[in-house]
Amino acid sequence: MTAEALAEAMGLAVFCPGREREVTSGWCGDLLSKVMVSAPAGCAWLTVMTNVSVAAVAVLCDAACVILAQGARPDEALLARAQSEKIPLFGTDDDVFTAAVRLGKLLFG
Repeated sequence: MTAEALAEAMGLAVFCPGREREVTSGWCGDLLSKVMVSAPAGCAWLTVMTNVSVAAVAVLCDAACVILAQGARPDEALLARAQSEKIPLFGTDDDVFTAAVRLGKLLFG
């Protein structure tokens, strides 16, 4: 499923459409150093972090997209970096667990 199709299926807010990427898994985490070494390439990364470091970590771990949970909204620096790096950046009012369950059902049935 592409990041764009995922956003549509989950009813996510689109902060930055980014480039078309295939989402192959999910990953939840807010400790950026742990995400950098553990998040699989192609994942939809769920987080509540909203600063510019999120974009750097998304690039380093090759995340297919970033989903900001719990109503979090990107700060200006994150939004600008997501646009320049073409990172699909989405948002949901769901808590991380609920969003992860929804993501899992879409990806794996």
